[in-house]
Amino acid sequence: MPAALLCGALLVSGCSSAASSSGSGEEAGEPISGGELTFALASAPTCADPQQAGTNDSIYPARQLVDSLTDQDPETGEIVPWLAESWEVNEDATVYTFTLREDVTFSDGAPLDAEALRRNLDGIVELGARAPLATSYLTGYQDTEVLDELTAEVTFERPNAQFLQATSTPALGLLSPATLESDPADRCVTVVGSGPFTLEEYRLNSFVRQVRREDYAWGSSLWDEPEGPARLERLTFEVIPESGVRTGGLSSQQVDAIGGVAPQDEATLEAAGLTLDRRANPGLPFSLFPQLERPIPADPRVRQAVSLAIDRQEVVDTVLSESYRPATSSLASTTDLYADHSELLAHDPAAAEALLAEAGWEEGPNGIRVRDGQPLHLDIVWGANFGPNQPSLELIQQQLREVGIDVTLRTVTIAEYNAVREEGDYDYAWSNTTRTDPDILRAAFSSELANLSRVDDPDLEALLHEQNASVDPEVRGPLVERLQRELLEKGYLVPVFELTTVLGLDGDVHDLDFEASSRLQFHDTWRG
Repeated sequence: MPAALLCGALLVSGCSSAASSSGSGEEAGEPISGGELTFALASAPTCADPQQAGTNDSIYPARQLVDSLTDQDPETGEIVPWLAESWEVNEDATVYTFTLREDVTFSDGAPLDAEALRRNLDGIVELGARAPLATSYLTGYQDTEVLDELTAEVTFERPNAQFLQATSTPALGLLSPATLESDPADRCVTVVGSGPFTLEEYRLNSFVRQVRREDYAWGSSLWDEPEGPARLERLTFEVIPESGVRTGGLSSQQVDAIGGVAPQDEATLEAAGLTLDRRANPGLPFSLFPQLERPIPADPRVRQAVSLAIDRQEVVDTVLSESYRPATSSLASTTDLYADHSELLAHDPAAAEALLAEAGWEEGPNGIRVRDGQPLHLDIVWGANFGPNQPSLELIQQQLREVGIDVTLRTVTIAEYNAVREEGDYDYAWSNTTRTDPDILRAAFSSELANLSRVDDPDLEALLHEQNASVDPEVRGPLVERLQRELLEKGYLVPVFELTTVLGLDGDVHDLDFEASSRLQFHDTWRG
């Protein structure tokens, strides 16, 4: 089955154009090899291992250390060769056969062959909850058979239509067999891949330093010079959580590029002659996810009232910038097979109040509704990995109070966030996830996977798996549309706004490329 057919569904929604950041546009001249670049991150990476990394700021440095079987064109959504020269897929998407390049080695000298691929996929399954994204891509994984030195056959117990796109993601990036043998916790600070950079030093909450691999010669077919090493000699990711300090560091040339540009800083940077580059993130919008085992969010009327009380346009207009847009569905609008369900995300505080009254929550003397003498109170937990999170949630807190819902906002570190969600001691969690394929919904809500919201819905479970059983977009599209609608109607998530990755660049930084998932690729990046 041709690769174009397997990713054809991506063409339906018209993926965002690729972006290549350049500080001086057409006057950049010929690329220069050499030099260093310092990129300021908005939050600390939690793990250097891309198979275990979860946040975007963890994935940015981790991506540079590993290669993937395939890559995805940001403009067309087409799946194209990288480590795999070619592949075949059987009719029901249960068997994928990959033919690898013959010249690839990990940076410790080990060959990247079919046996290494088998050990990586087996190892991801063994990681389990430590690798939630990667594990979700391998649901139903049966085994990988080594047919010869460079040919591997990956078999699933049931159809897994999203797997080919998943092979383009950092989460399925390949690691050296020696790294796979080490303890998963040790891999978060020491990891060996086959990528264009190697890890020199990983210092938690401080920086990640990488150096160019001089003999690298097997890049993605999308890159400018795939047969050669990276242009930069050294790459440093420095953790600078304060947005104003990041902006100041870029303006004063203490750093060369920054992520997480605060909305209020966009105009300032552009006025100073610095370059801003933007790309909308596909996947799950920033949303409130209910913990359905808690008594208050367990009531669907309360969940719908929470959604109706939120004015998404006000959040974007007040807290964010024109780079962002309000959520209009369970998926961000740049995601494959997105369907517009704006009518289900209307702001209607009167309807919210009516639903709360129907659920037995009566008006209280201080404006907070009560039932059986108990106030209507929600505990919202959020992680400090994106600057606008706090002001966005503070505005949502005000909007919910206007309909009689009292809210406590509880911030935790990114390192703590997943543990808090697994414990389930909260009413709503604030989160988003980036991926181009709509199967990200199964990763979030299937009872076979993380399911941090504790959804127990057999009909939804069946639909989640049914949409992943067909590679035909004409079959899969209506299923994904129905899935997006049901999630909203049942209040299993409350989307608020879509994430946009906004970078700030010094004038001498060129060709810092966005991948299809809006993560960053530094192989072609240069300064001059």
